[in-house]
Parts: sequence; C-alpha cells; structure tokens
Amino acid sequence: MSYDVARVRGLIPSLGDGWIHLDPQLGMQIPDRVSTAVSTAFRGASSTRTGRHTFSRRSASITEDARQAVADLVGGKPEGVVLGPDRATLLAWLAESLSTRLGLGTGLVLSRLDDEANVAPWLRIANRYGAQVRWAEVDIETCALPSWQFTELIGPTTRLVALTAASPVVGSAPDVRIAADRVHDVGGLIVVDAVGATPYAHVDIGELGADVVAVSAPAWGGPQVGALVFRDPALLDRIPAMSLNPQARGAERLEVGGLQYAMLAGMTASIDFLAGLDENATGSRRRRLEMSISSLQDYQDQLFDHLLKSLDDLPRAMVIGRSPSRVPTLSLSVDGVPAEKVAAHLAENRIGVVSGIHGGSRLLDSLGVNDEGGAITIGLAPYTTRYELDEFVSRIAALS
Repeated sequence: MSYDVARVRGLIPSLGDGWIHLDPQLGMQIPDRVSTAVSTAFRGASSTRTGRHTFSRRSASITEDARQAVADLVGGKPEGVVLGPDRATLLAWLAESLSTRLGLGTGLVLSRLDDEANVAPWLRIANRYGAQVRWAEVDIETCALPSWQFTELIGPTTRLVALTAASPVVGSAPDVRIAADRVHDVGGLIVVDAVGATPYAHVDIGELGADVVAVSAPAWGGPQVGALVFRDPALLDRIPAMSLNPQARGAERLEVGGLQYAMLAGMTASIDFLAGLDENATGSRRRRLEMSISSLQDYQDQLFDHLLKSLDDLPRAMVIGRSPSRVPTLSLSVDGVPAEKVAAHLAENRIGVVSGIHGGSRLLDSLGVNDEGGAITIGLAPYTTRYELDEFVSRIAALS
C-alpha cells in the first residue's frame, strides 16, 4: 500500500490554516495526539517525579516512557537517554562535561556542514582550554562532506569529533561511520547531531558508530524538548556531572534543573505518531518506526525528485548543493532577488519557508551565498503534497 498523505494530514489540525508549510526546520506542524498528550499531562502530572503522590508517580512514569521512546527512535538504551529543554542546551552541557578531555595539546574536529548547536559549544571549550580545532570542509559544488578528510584531520591527539548526520540547510548526509571508526582508533569520541536526519531517516546509533546522538522533538512534530542518547550508558558515570543533585546517577548527571513532564509526554506521543505514519506498520515501536520511515522515504523521494526537476527548469533559480547522499531539504537562491524578498513574496502567497537560518549559517557563509543576497531553505514533511510543491515552484517562477 502506498503512503497515505491524506490520512496523515487529517491527523494534524493546523494544516487547515490555508498555508503551505515548507519550513520544518522551524518545527514541523503538531499532530493532534501530541497536543492532547501535553494538555493531559499538564492536568495530571506533578512538577517533580519524587515522592509518593499519584501525580509524582505519573511524572516518573512519563519520564521513563520518554526515555524508552527516544531509545526506540535511535536504537539506543533508555538508561542512556538524557532529557532536557532542547538539543542545543543539552549539547552545551555535554561540552562542559567533556571539557576536561579538550585541554592544551589535544585536538577537536568540527564540520562546516553543522549548524551552531553542534559547533559553538565546542569552540567555546577549545578557546577556553587551548584545544586545536580542525575543520572538515564541504565540496563547493555538491555540498557533500568528503569522507577522505577524516583520515587527515583525525590524529593521535584528537579527542572528539562533532558531526551532523544530515544538514538541515542543504540536506547533505555525510558518512558518519567513517569518522566514527577513525576517531575510535585513536581513543576519541564522536558526537552526532541527528536533528536533520531523524524526520527522514531510520537512525541507528550502533550503525552510525556514534558515542552520543542529539535529537530534537520539534524536528518531527514534537514539543520543545530534546535528548542526548549515549550508546554506552556507562559513560555517563565516567564523565563530570552537570546536575545540581550531587547524588545524581546515570542520565540524571547531565539533566540540569527540573524536567518539563508535559513536554516529555508530548515527545513520546510524537514518536508514536512517527511510528504510525504507515498504518500497516506492525510489531515493536522500533519496528514500526522502521517501516513507517521507509514508507515515508519512498513517498518523499518521488516528491523531492519532482521538486528538483521543476526547479531546474527555472533559469534564475539555483539549488545550493547536490550531494548524492542527502535528505529532502534544500537551500535555494534566486538570481538578483535577496532571500528576504523571496521569503516575503512566498509569505504573501501563504507559503512558509526559512529565510536567514537562526543564528546564521557557517555553511552558507563559507560558500559565499550570504554575500550574494542569501538563500531560502525548505524541507519536506510527512504532510507535504505534490500540489504544494508545484505552488511553491510557480511562485518562485514568478520571481525568476
């Protein structure tokens, strides 16, 4: 049975607003079951998961359910799941915890493909303690991240590699495993930001070889909450704690302050929503996720191919990057038209896109795109239709 986009759209009330939502990088539209889970938890959970009160026990149950759901999403273990307000904050706490590994004489490898959440915290630590930063560069023509670089970049003193699983700006998906194997050979760690991959690909922390994977629930239609997943949960007790609780153990050692239990309930519901994208998916949640994402990929591959071919027919529209390994996300510039004007024109026609990546984009800066008026960024979502993409292309054509 083919992917039923009409059924999926019927599960998301906000899609009745008349807009075409091509801006999932700002957060996918929220399914009704997620909103319901959040509101229900607000009414029935406590602000703490300790104690004997019914509401406290419910908060504890919500927390454990969220750890299990995130573990199912990336193929990890629930005891290795750290929960927090968003993946950027969690990565900042992780960088502080791992700062003792990044002193003078050590090495750190970052990527031009990554956004600031997986760059800025590591740069701060390197600047503070004197670690040497080396950069993996993108291919200017394709925006792919050539894997051969990691053999040269990762040396005996390298202690950490921070790398995206897929760029939320140009869609390029590097071969994470090659970098992981190389840094493990010298005794280092790799931290993978999977925010750009989880809405589109079946993420497996073991196959990636990642030591830590960062995810963000808004990327797949969840509330504002994030998680870090440690492939080896025992590592959590071997690194300095960030928690305010001196007795904290395991994942709680990186959980600073209280958790948002209603948001965690929404996170679990959003992962269940992903697992149910294909109504024929059966088995465990992990298995249903695999089947649903595979069905979604087949659908989106056809849509994305159609979009690229349509944009290629527009002489003044330029798609930035053509990586052979990618997710259905792209950045686009229109010759002679600033990105802000393109975005405003689309908004006037009720089409939402991303213009000016929040916090800037090192990638677009390095490619010189921002010097030439910038670019808009769009992405497909589980509810995107061919009609919506055709409307988008027609509005771009009116400018070009």
